[in-house]
Amino acid sequence: MTDLIQKTQSAYSYPLLIKNLLYSPVADNPQQQIIYRGEQTFSYQEFRQRVCRLANALSALGVKRGDTVAVMDWDSHRYLECFFAIPMIGAVLHTVNIKLSPEQILYTINHAEDDYILVNEEFLPLIEQIRGRIDMVKGYMVLQDSPKEISTSVPLVGEYEKLLETADDSFDFPDFDENTRATTFYTTGTTGMPKGVFFSHRQLVLHTLGTLAALSSAGKQGRFHKNDVYMPITPMFHVHAWGFPYIATFVGVKQVYPGKYAPAKLLQLIKDEEVTFSHCVPTILHMLMNDPAFNDLDLSNWKVVIGGAAMPKGLCRLFLQKGADIFSGYGMSETCPVLTLAQIDEEDLSEDQEVNLRCKTGRSLPLVDIRIVDNDMNDVKNDGNAVGELVVRAPWLTQAYLKDKRNSEVLWEGGYLHTGDVANRDARGYISITDRIKDVIKIGGEWVSSLELEDVISVHESVSEVAVIGSPDDKWGERPLALVVTKNEVTDKEIIKHVQGFVDKGLLTKQALLVRVKFVGEIDKTSVGKMNKKLLREKHL
Repeated sequence: MTDLIQKTQSAYSYPLLIKNLLYSPVADNPQQQIIYRGEQTFSYQEFRQRVCRLANALSALGVKRGDTVAVMDWDSHRYLECFFAIPMIGAVLHTVNIKLSPEQILYTINHAEDDYILVNEEFLPLIEQIRGRIDMVKGYMVLQDSPKEISTSVPLVGEYEKLLETADDSFDFPDFDENTRATTFYTTGTTGMPKGVFFSHRQLVLHTLGTLAALSSAGKQGRFHKNDVYMPITPMFHVHAWGFPYIATFVGVKQVYPGKYAPAKLLQLIKDEEVTFSHCVPTILHMLMNDPAFNDLDLSNWKVVIGGAAMPKGLCRLFLQKGADIFSGYGMSETCPVLTLAQIDEEDLSEDQEVNLRCKTGRSLPLVDIRIVDNDMNDVKNDGNAVGELVVRAPWLTQAYLKDKRNSEVLWEGGYLHTGDVANRDARGYISITDRIKDVIKIGGEWVSSLELEDVISVHESVSEVAVIGSPDDKWGERPLALVVTKNEVTDKEIIKHVQGFVDKGLLTKQALLVRVKFVGEIDKTSVGKMNKKLLREKHL
């Protein structure tokens, strides 16, 4: 029988805490820069001091271990400081989704039992609207880009910068159990009220290490390293900006925070600050493409991970032609989130083969156990064709929904987290999400993937965006309905002829030809830029 590892009484067990992510970058590269909107610059040494000042300011207000502190801000250096200071004192960071409706924001504030809220001045009118129904909040700290007098009925405990100015720039952050909850936020599903997910210090540290291991071990393509310049274009309220601010800080790279997203500003920052690594949803790329400055921008040094929705091949091809190293990643709010990355090891690929691989869901990260299973939790074949539900185990998955036992049991039925995504995996380990279980279109007893049909239609030269939903049909049960936003004039017959070409090549099932085309002005999105297919069904069926 193997004995357990013994240690002396004085040995240090080193709990995996967020504070430990700061040791190396601050000690080894204290003058590295963190930039806000191209207007303010802080060194890593100053960043560490500001984290300590924020910890002292919060402690002076009465924030203690176990309290919940909410943040409502655009992507900023302040938000990054909150990513560290709040959990490092043992409190819980609640990143409020500012794109939700006032009623949903109210629900998340009360459900999370927030004790204090750090709120950008732009959102004070929203707080004024709902404050009478907020249950537990003890005080509000206002965040401003430039100091000025504010007229508001919200009882403010002070302004962020002024409170930091008077606080001590050192703080002895304590050790505590690494399984202590560090963050919470709410899913952006299209049914019911948002569900709370939460993550511990241990989970966030392991997610940082696991994702970095995958990114830094890449030979050439999709590699993240200490000479990169990082800028998030995924909101920091959404799954900690996919965890990348923790990764960037841990590595000690130059970081750029853009504030409120505006295409011209994002493109300017990419150019002026020589940004080399970002991540976003496809909607953001469409937004950048439509700005006049896009055409003259050199993207040959820009690596960008696309997630949150399937990346259309046409979009991938366009950005590759601009020189960008664009590739997919996959995860969910419940998974912290990164589970896979579509990095390419193969050489001598044709353009079509390369686009196809970059648009796949990718291969699993270290420590991630992904299975593709049938209804009885049996593994399907890894032949690139057999489909099933993607279920997963990893050390950084939410262990439950906050205060929601019933949905938590459904989420973890059978000991694996159920993603609700239909997928296949080929012999090389590349996974492809083919649909959400609830979005699969059932035509005469056969399943047709709405994502595959969207992907085909999206590469038509006249199509800007497309969403495919199932519409009721007396004969077939369901038929695909393609909602198409055009770049220039095109007819529905031309779209269907385009689909016919893929059917003739055996790349789509012939049932895809039952698609109906409807031209629309826009595709409705959720608060984080995903297609809102529930709303699309309500509007167009």
